[in-house]
Amino acid sequence: MSLLRVENLSKEFGGVHAVEDLSFGIKASTIHSIIGPNGAGKTTLFNLISGLYTPTSGRILLAEEDVVGLAPYALAARGLSRTFQNLQIFFNMTALENVMVGLHLHVDRRFWPTLLRLGGIARKEELARQRAAELMRFVGLASYLDADASSMPYGALKRLEIARALASKPKILLLDEPAAGLNAAETEAIDGLIRKTAETGVTVVLVEHDMRLVMGVSDQILVLDNGRKLGEGAAAEVRSNPAVIQAYLGAASLGGTDVAR
Repeated sequence: MSLLRVENLSKEFGGVHAVEDLSFGIKASTIHSIIGPNGAGKTTLFNLISGLYTPTSGRILLAEEDVVGLAPYALAARGLSRTFQNLQIFFNMTALENVMVGLHLHVDRRFWPTLLRLGGIARKEELARQRAAELMRFVGLASYLDADASSMPYGALKRLEIARALASKPKILLLDEPAAGLNAAETEAIDGLIRKTAETGVTVVLVEHDMRLVMGVSDQILVLDNGRKLGEGAAAEVRSNPAVIQAYLGAASLGGTDVAR
């Protein structure tokens, strides 16, 4: 059974099909990558799955529940979280506070107890702070526990976003280009973090252009072109698919070079 299933999904913008009649499934506790040339519909697909866009037609099922039309916060409550290609960091907050924002679904949000510090609110906030610190250590940011977000390097901010997304306790985590703009060492750290996250039982779905990362980390790969499915399978199947190679402008190898930028 698929944790996430997309059935005949389409999205039009002014008569242009960004996603067209797309169907696929993602099994629990796997790493699933979505690749394709620029303009293939990858981020549009993420926006549909995460509730930012409403499909023109088709269904999106999360744990066999049709979730089309649900707001992002409702999807987060059902176990779906995501990061964005462009950093969405609160730079006027500390790194730890950024992660604590991701815990909002799991803390006491009642107005009067919070305002008047009643019902053990202070203790609950301290537990939230401890959990946020654990997540920062998990993503390799132990040295930034006392840092302001505005003082952190770009690669660390990428991992901070993942920590915040993990704070919502997702069953499925969507990562939109987690390695974009990173150097080789930072990309290796993201690779390790994706694997470590999947080992905890979280299903990871990533849109990514770095083919070394994709081919090395993915259990399953979905290839899009002009909003439609071009190919799907394990890395070896995708790497040898003639249609996929052609879509990538005749690249000799999908595994050895970053050919999709």
